Amino acid sequence: MATYSAMPERPLKVLLVSLFHPELVRGGAQQVCYELFQGLKDMPGVEPVLLASVDDSVPALYKSGARITGFDRRPDEYVFLSRNYDYTWHRVPDPFMIDAYVEFLRLIRPDVVHFHHFLTLGIDLLTITRRILPKARIVFTLHEFLSICAADGQMVRKTDKSLCTQPSGVRCHQCLPHLSPDFFFLREMWMKKHFDAVDVFTTPTRFMVDHFAKWGLDPNRITVVGNGQADYSGGVSYVEERESRNRFGFFGQLVDNKGVHVILEAVELLRGSGFTDFVVEINGDNLRYASEPRRKAFEAFMEREVARAPEEQNVVMNGSYHVDQLASRMSRVDWCIVPSVWWEIFGLVISEAWMFKRPVIASNVGGMKERIRHEVDGLHFNVGDARSLAETMRRACSEDGLWERLVGGIRPPASREAMSERFLEIYESAALPVAASA
Repeated sequence: MATYSAMPERPLKVLLVSLFHPELVRGGAQQVCYELFQGLKDMPGVEPVLLASVDDSVPALYKSGARITGFDRRPDEYVFLSRNYDYTWHRVPDPFMIDAYVEFLRLIRPDVVHFHHFLTLGIDLLTITRRILPKARIVFTLHEFLSICAADGQMVRKTDKSLCTQPSGVRCHQCLPHLSPDFFFLREMWMKKHFDAVDVFTTPTRFMVDHFAKWGLDPNRITVVGNGQADYSGGVSYVEERESRNRFGFFGQLVDNKGVHVILEAVELLRGSGFTDFVVEINGDNLRYASEPRRKAFEAFMEREVARAPEEQNVVMNGSYHVDQLASRMSRVDWCIVPSVWWEIFGLVISEAWMFKRPVIASNVGGMKERIRHEVDGLHFNVGDARSLAETMRRACSEDGLWERLVGGIRPPASREAMSERFLEIYESAALPVAASA
């Protein structure tokens, strides 16, 4: 285990800056940040502090005059009460919010500031942090493409829903026609200027390095660190004997890019072909954040489904869940489907499935393709292609020995402890910023 030696007279103080608190708004970036916060707390010689953003979707936490406040009486957990966020330039225009952040930095005096996002916080907090703490190490984890892509950071073309590999002024204008091509040039300069304050970038998968290198970020500044999690299986084996392996599970948010609609289309194709010996269990929430067409289509499908006779129902809606319910939910299925229609940078649900020895059937792009070894520990299907998914699901239900072979290929996912140790090495080895010696 790495130990901090640069300042032996006191612990290494690490400020983790998170998009939302995972107990308020679920999401991969905030979950990883909180896992790291918990992991660092267990390490000797390290003193982590969490600053998580909150927006007006949680109005009860806002207090008159408050801008940064403690969270639920928990030691070293604070919330940044974001107001009037500028989603065009990604900054908080309220100067009092900036003053509060500056005061917070001076009170905490961290040796390392590790950003896990800038959304709802502001990209300019990077340069502000550098100005206030010229000797601090600044680390930024790239969880998606928001700095590159103004279309929700997904790099999915709004024109035809295809995956984008190379943004440009004209191409970005086509996705967001109310913004001129010149705007995207200025936006790129704005993002890169603030990224200059960062000492080390990290990302959980290798394919992202190529995307950011094409955009102009020096790949030598990017380190790949896989996301780690606590083991929710409790060390229990969940490989039970069953007559058939025909139960599939979806775990995640019911928003467009997670691709649950691809599963529903595949279900209709299977039923249309006469194949009905399977069950899909949907575990998730946040349907309210889906686009209106996707939300209405999902609601209409489930309304028709529950109207069918119980023995004819192929899709079960289980609703939202917490991590302490994960074991019971996973034990009910044989396969985990990750049908995301965007790049899916890492996919924490893949790690969760592997904890319980569940092979993953996933779209063949991005972090999913990189992490899942086709025919070794899971199966790929063509992204966004319901027919390809239906064929894969039929095969999963019917091919003798397939499930057992893939289960045998599953490797344990990265642990919270391993991730924390790796980041501690980065905190210690990060070079002092150029601005500090200028």
